Amino acid sequence: MKAEAVETIAGSAAKPVLLERHCSVRRTVEIVLDSWSFLILREAFFGVKRFDTFQARLGIPRQTLSTRLKKLVENGLLSIGTRDSGRSKQYFFTPRGKDLFGIMLSLMEFGDKWLADDEPPPLQLIHTRCGKACHPITVCSECKTPVTAHDVTYRDGPGAGYSPPEARPVTRRSSDPNVLQRVRPCSVARSLSSIGDRWSFLILREGWFGVRRFDEMREKLGIATNILTDRLNRLVDAGVFRKVPYNAAGDRFEYRFTKMGIDLYKPMLVMMAWGDKWLSDGRPPLRLRHKKCGKDFHAQVVCSECLEPIAATDTDYTLTYTLKE
Repeated sequence: MKAEAVETIAGSAAKPVLLERHCSVRRTVEIVLDSWSFLILREAFFGVKRFDTFQARLGIPRQTLSTRLKKLVENGLLSIGTRDSGRSKQYFFTPRGKDLFGIMLSLMEFGDKWLADDEPPPLQLIHTRCGKACHPITVCSECKTPVTAHDVTYRDGPGAGYSPPEARPVTRRSSDPNVLQRVRPCSVARSLSSIGDRWSFLILREGWFGVRRFDEMREKLGIATNILTDRLNRLVDAGVFRKVPYNAAGDRFEYRFTKMGIDLYKPMLVMMAWGDKWLSDGRPPLRLRHKKCGKDFHAQVVCSECLEPIAATDTDYTLTYTLKE
């Protein structure tokens, strides 16, 4: 289906209007993919609550920090409270914000596997419910076996459809490729760097829907040629896509997922599950079915040792690095 419709304006000829596919993953990405917002959320999971501590730890401009914290509160991820007899304002996770932990863990799973450069993972997770050192695994919620892209089929859910793009504020991404790893090395940050910005994500999403050719991506997304070229080159350089010629002259290419790119499907599914739960008003755009067990499912992140879901309140960790101050 083309992401295009016809809109009629009184007194004028009908004109094509670009429509966006309803997508829980896109809605999730737009909340957490901004570099500064991610860094704030990451430090909050490490226990940071005060404005001045966020600012000192991240070296973030105070105005930028204030803007991002305000947005995270507006999006229902953080709430403002006071401790120490009301003398200082602090930021605390809401249930919605705390539930982002599964996304962080699935991105950690991907980053530890593909982006560690033969170094040990920066963080050793300990699941306090079973008391064992573990690593996160993304599994089917029904049969608890690991999920792969090849094992999943999908169909439209009650929230499926297309609508005009929402107006979104433009945020400037840092030109520093290491901005997401400020203070601490981080497998989650490395994974987010591989996904890239919003356009990169949308290209990846279309890849999961079987769109592989440049012209079809440009038509589906309404994206400028130079931006599409740049993002595809970045995804190829990152090892997510590989270019495969499809014409006799060898100068036209399809963009196909590498093994690494296929594995990126798992954190995408966890983002979908979070977006379905918190952002779709009970009407998920897609339904997923796991071929191995034949049941509808959502992605779930579990402990590698006991196969129980991992909640933020049930974890401890040891670091394999020295925290930069």
